[in-house]
Amino acid sequence: MNVKTERARRLRQRQTEAENRLWSILRARRMCGLKFRRQFPIEPFYADFACVQHRLIVELDGEYHAEIPEADLERQAFLEKLGWQVVRFSNDDVLNDVEAVATAIASHLGMTFEFQRPGGLKSGMFCGERKVSRDDQPDAVGRSGS
Repeated sequence: MNVKTERARRLRQRQTEAENRLWSILRARRMCGLKFRRQFPIEPFYADFACVQHRLIVELDGEYHAEIPEADLERQAFLEKLGWQVVRFSNDDVLNDVEAVATAIASHLGMTFEFQRPGGLKSGMFCGERKVSRDDQPDAVGRSGS
């Protein structure tokens, strides 16, 4: 096994509670049928979550990131030069309202994502596509990399 794969596995095994909660929504194509990968290597970095199809990286920032904002901005600029979009959420955003974070991610991609309470055979989530302008995207949760 190569070094990148081993490191990604170690990172996945030590994921934070916020990463665990968001992963429960993003995994197994549960959100809008999109395949997300966690701790996805993009040399020399590892993205918390990545949707390769849409070249979207979702980063969760804990308290540690408040101490290194310049490094985060440099990393983000590097990833954007490679053609990736980066959206960031704080761990608190996820821990306080993971549904709002999932909705913001879908909105960033021009899709709707709603949680439906169990009552039928569905998974409790619904997704549809819609045309969304950048002005329609929520500002309350999530900060776009632009």
